[in-house]
Amino acid sequence: MAEEALIVIDLQNDFCPGGALAVAGGDEIVPLVNDLIRRTEHVVLTQDWHPAGHSSFASSHPGKQPFETIEMPYGPQTLWPDHCIQGSLGSDFHSGLAWTKAELVIRKGFRPAIDSYSAFFENDHTTPTGLAGYLKERGIDSVTLVGLATDYCVAFSALDAVKQDFKTTVRLDACRGIDLSGSLDAMIALMREAGVTLEDHLSD
Repeated sequence: MAEEALIVIDLQNDFCPGGALAVAGGDEIVPLVNDLIRRTEHVVLTQDWHPAGHSSFASSHPGKQPFETIEMPYGPQTLWPDHCIQGSLGSDFHSGLAWTKAELVIRKGFRPAIDSYSAFFENDHTTPTGLAGYLKERGIDSVTLVGLATDYCVAFSALDAVKQDFKTTVRLDACRGIDLSGSLDAMIALMREAGVTLEDHLSD
């Protein structure tokens, strides 16, 4: 299975219960993700890695509240609570995650003026992270995505993976969503239309 990689998206403290941008049940997926890590030869992690005062934080825009949307030069941007600030406890991987097997950690969201949901591109959809090149150079043509959150960083990563010609699977049972105004159903539909294989082993 040398041609397949597991990409674990943002399984960090701030996205787990008790964190600054907690995803309900975010920590529940850790045992399943660890099982997938054990069974996969190539493992890549992504890590949200924001400088303090990042432009996607509501606190950087006077009068704005978290989860409001503003227009940025690259398009609409949801504003978030301050989260995953570089070097903070919140930016650390969940303490239960068996992360040491990872061959690569892709940090994203470190450019102050642009947010980054996808493991492959910044939110302008043109600035690459280098992940596609890394995987292709390693001879990897299939990726399975797990992690947080289903309807944001996982979905955007999956859509970009398909565009970069990777055979792409999302294990929905190893993800959890935020679901802002129906975003979960909308992004699952978009992934399905784009050709992402959606697996949910809980419903088997």
